[in-house]
Amino acid sequence: MASVVFYVSGHGFGHAARQVEIVNHLAAVAPRLRIVVRTTAPRWLLDSLLRAPAVVRDGEVDTGIVQIDSLRLDESATIARAAAFYDTLDARAEAEASLLREHGARLVVSDAPPLGCAAAARAGIPSVVCSNFTWDWIYSGYPEAASAPALMPTIRSAYASATAGWRLPMHGGFETIGSVVDLPFVAQHADSSRSREEVRRALDLPVDRPLALLSFGGYGVRDLPFDRVDCLDRWGIVAIARDITALPSVACRVPQRRLQDAGLRYEDLIRAVDAVITKPGYGIIADCIANGTAILYTSRGRFVEYDVLVAEMPRFLRCRFIGMEALAAGRWGAALDALMASPPPPEQPRTDGARVIAGMIDRLV
Repeated sequence: MASVVFYVSGHGFGHAARQVEIVNHLAAVAPRLRIVVRTTAPRWLLDSLLRAPAVVRDGEVDTGIVQIDSLRLDESATIARAAAFYDTLDARAEAEASLLREHGARLVVSDAPPLGCAAAARAGIPSVVCSNFTWDWIYSGYPEAASAPALMPTIRSAYASATAGWRLPMHGGFETIGSVVDLPFVAQHADSSRSREEVRRALDLPVDRPLALLSFGGYGVRDLPFDRVDCLDRWGIVAIARDITALPSVACRVPQRRLQDAGLRYEDLIRAVDAVITKPGYGIIADCIANGTAILYTSRGRFVEYDVLVAEMPRFLRCRFIGMEALAAGRWGAALDALMASPPPPEQPRTDGARVIAGMIDRLV
């Protein structure tokens, strides 16, 4: 059976979330195609997102960024870990090429491990980089990269072997990929048949006040001052139980199992709240755009993507910055109120990228 193999970065949740959305659409248009997902993303996350059969092959496909938590990262460790990984890229690519042959792969989709491109080249099959950034662009933002002179050439050479770059909005990189196509946002859409009020009631959330959802991805966040938040008299604060462990009784904690038992998904919760408090990342931004939810965002450490996201997202959704000092001090109320008083965004972009990309994959294979 012919297959498509997705090489998906395990850095955070966003890469896995958007590629699984593509997988779900692909399975609908090409049901006879075997789909393989190669990643270190948590299996529980994949299981919660997949709505189609897929073979999951756990394995290290890139090194991403070394995170202390969702808001802090370690630049030196990031470059050191990447340099060690890409020093062995040739051997890794040869091993991955064997895996591709084993699965009868016809195409590799990479978001955005260079390893997937290098392995596809070894196996003699096409590959596409489907992402909003490439890792050479990210690592080039760290002066520490000068200590690993072979790192950038190795990554760029692997990307240069890709057949095409399928570039998502709010992007950077892609310089060494010969053919680049710009595509709509890949996003997760809430179930439109269920109203915001219905979702809130199903999760025992207040319906008489605005709600803000804490969303800090796969690495969590430490030391948020729930005992000092200044707006709990008029705002409800919501979190998935796995993300935050120290919520006060006046806040709303939603167990992951409660979502599933109610037949709901994370994007349904995003649509049911008024704002998301987060760090800027492609996945949460795209999902907020698709579901009409505002974002209150803070900084996330030295990450070159941050500047692009912050510059671009006011075009597509209501957003407002809150500094780390104010976030840590619990001074959330004024920022949330100002966010909700802001005008609608000037643009309403397409968010059907998963459907579009699934069709492109089907035609290629």
